[in-house]
Amino acid sequence: MRRAFIRTALVSLACLAGFAHAEAAGRRHVAPPDRAEERIVPMYGDLPGCTDPAVLSELTSWFNSRESTYWGPLQALSYDRIAQIGYRPWGDDMIPRRFCTARLMLNNGVYHRVDYSVRENLGLFGMTWNVNWCVAGLDRELSYAPDCKMARP
Repeated sequence: MRRAFIRTALVSLACLAGFAHAEAAGRRHVAPPDRAEERIVPMYGDLPGCTDPAVLSELTSWFNSRESTYWGPLQALSYDRIAQIGYRPWGDDMIPRRFCTARLMLNNGVYHRVDYSVRENLGLFGMTWNVNWCVAGLDRELSYAPDCKMARP
């Protein structure tokens, strides 16, 4: 009886230590059956990087299309100061996302910050990754207000 109590106490302490470690890292503790990799349709987090030409090309294409259709003559020309600001920040059971930020130069010569995320299985028919983005100062419908904060982790 006493051994069972000690064993239970040790297991409880080990679990609490694991939760404390996850909390300190800013992530929730996830039991193995709930991880995204172990779902019926698994998600592995194999996402292209922030500087990947395919990611920047998709971002440019969507931005240029939106601007020419709705708002006017602005077009994306180039990116610099590209940096990753988060990878799966909400834990292993959420859809894998890579959060990035960069400086975008437009055809009017003005630089804007662009915050974007590469998200797994949210592309066409859930077969591939896609990009979600917000350009600071050009979020005219305030979808990610204030100042694109909601596009960041």
